[in-house]
Amino acid sequence: QVQLVESGGGLVQAGGSLRLSCAASGRTLSSYVLGWFRQAPGKEREIVAAMRWSGSTTYYADVVKGRFTISRDYAKNTVILQMNSLNPEDTAVYYCAARRTFATLTPALMDYHGMDYWGKGTLVTVSS
Repeated sequence: QVQLVESGGGLVQAGGSLRLSCAASGRTLSSYVLGWFRQAPGKEREIVAAMRWSGSTTYYADVVKGRFTISRDYAKNTVILQMNSLNPEDTAVYYCAARRTFATLTPALMDYHGMDYWGKGTLVTVSS
């Protein structure tokens, strides 16, 4: 079992920044990919960014490229999502998820149906 706990959400004005953290525990993550997803009201959950715990490969959805950065802190067993230049369309509940796989990191791999573990989410609200 892998436990994931998100933190860092909140209310921010358009153009502002937030830093989300996902603390992982329970198992060694070396064979996992970790992703940040989001779900806005009335919309399907979508992948935002992902990375393999071991290695440098990352993936970003087109709508966040150049604004969001995913990274990890090995010492704290934490995955971080730095979000800059936020706009109201970024308003959503943000979830951290993990999947045990050695496959190449691709958008198809990060389909939310295939993730093994989920956090409970943290709400991000961007005001205009």
